[in-house]
Amino acid sequence: MGTFSLWHWIIVLIIVLLLFGKGKIPSLMSDMAKGIKSFKKDMSDEEVKSDSPNDSKKED
Repeated sequence: MGTFSLWHWIIVLIIVLLLFGKGKIPSLMSDMAKGIKSFKKDMSDEEVKSDSPNDSKKED
């Protein structure tokens, strides 16, 4: 069982290229990067919201 040799990785790479095609992989990675950037932006926006005081509640 052990580790994979170089030939195993080459065969896996060939299978992935056959399944997804040459042009599909970069577009898939681009979409994934956009999703991660959007997630990080939303998380930082949420932190800014929680750090700022809530102006809608006024104490008398």
